[in-house]
Amino acid sequence: MRSVRQRRTASAMALLAVAALVVAGCGSSDSGGKSSGSQEAPGADALDKASGVTKITFWHGMKGANGEAVTKLVKAFNAANTGKIEVTAVYQGDYDDTITKYKTSVQQGTTPSVVQIYDIGSRFMIDSKQTVPVQSFADKDGYTLDSIEPNIANYYSIDGKLNSMPFNTSMPLLYINKEAFVKAGLDPSKPPSNLDEIMAAAKKLTIKQGGKTVQYGFNAAIYGWFVEQLIAESGTAYCDNENGRKDLATKVLFDGEQGVKIATWYQQMVKLGYAPNTGKKTDDAQAVFKSGTSAMHLESTGVLRGYLDAAKGKFTVLTAPFPKLGASDTGGPIIGGASLWVDGPGHSDAEKRASWEFVKFASSPEQQAAWHTGTGYFPINSKALDLPADKAWVAQYPQFTTAITQLHNTKPSNASSGCILGVMPQARKAAEDGIEKAVLGTDPQKAMTDAATSIQPQIDQYNKTVKK
Repeated sequence: MRSVRQRRTASAMALLAVAALVVAGCGSSDSGGKSSGSQEAPGADALDKASGVTKITFWHGMKGANGEAVTKLVKAFNAANTGKIEVTAVYQGDYDDTITKYKTSVQQGTTPSVVQIYDIGSRFMIDSKQTVPVQSFADKDGYTLDSIEPNIANYYSIDGKLNSMPFNTSMPLLYINKEAFVKAGLDPSKPPSNLDEIMAAAKKLTIKQGGKTVQYGFNAAIYGWFVEQLIAESGTAYCDNENGRKDLATKVLFDGEQGVKIATWYQQMVKLGYAPNTGKKTDDAQAVFKSGTSAMHLESTGVLRGYLDAAKGKFTVLTAPFPKLGASDTGGPIIGGASLWVDGPGHSDAEKRASWEFVKFASSPEQQAAWHTGTGYFPINSKALDLPADKAWVAQYPQFTTAITQLHNTKPSNASSGCILGVMPQARKAAEDGIEKAVLGTDPQKAMTDAATSIQPQIDQYNKTVKK
């Protein structure tokens, strides 16, 4: 499970440089056998025609328990395909490290067979024209993708075409200290459902002794992902052109009414003393909640197992749906995590086909159940939840059912799909800068307007580059 936020701060200039090379046709020479082109899926006979074992490489950004789960997945696949396909998994560092190294591999024409790329790297991956959409393989084989959770598939799809196979998926939640709620006279079974209700509850949950705050009512990192989530919950878009799904997004919209309301709320929570300013580092914010120093907290499903272990013997961790901006909002949250992309240029048809077989295997109910129970990430295959092992795990950790219910209650839409922007990592950082300035005293409207303005040149340059 994810215990520390993997920072989305990849270099915009590196991205633009690679995009320019891709558009110019550089870094796309084919080697290693017959190729049917980067966007075409070879047929099943590609493997039959191959001599010996077809070897493929899988780059990923999973470490610790997650890395161990990847190792088990690869071993299981290799055992099932002995003498035919062999996958070598290579850890590349965190998400940012992985996409940075991938961009270099594109320039050098040495891309891996399969690569795990975080959610907000999707626009770049599509524009790079280096990959074979998994939809192409599915269409070629008549393979149904219906078992993929609709909201998860929706994130990685454009015009109904699934570009990459979802792999590790997380959702945002509201975490609650049960004992703190009870002590304050609040019902933990009726958690706050929007920002105003969180502020009201936080006031009652904040405890001061001798002028010092010993328990904050709430805490959360200044994290751009939360801004994206709250805007999606409002049912509105984070960027224009229908969140970049109708056409390339040309601007961010977090300086509008919703973004300013979020910045104002963060500012007031800290100013009133209901929440500490723990900055942008999520590990710092996580430490506050795990120590019992805050009664409510925003984070991903990926930390649930770690929180349960940390709180053991101190307090009971409960989960609730991620809050909405306002009581009348009807939107839903955006999934997070990463997906698997099959590379085309530089790879033989046999390699591409082997990569597709691996991607299918990783998304199967059995493997997703093993992945879910081994990491805490949400299973992307709905059938995984019906397997005995998965049911037993959910029964052991009932707090996770909140994420299941929340996902199934969210109607797929462009808002809940999230923005796909070529410089999304930089846009996320800009939103964080805006929130931080508001927390430190800047007028929220000015803070968010300045933040949106700061990212505009990078959006313009990216779009100009990929449209050449």
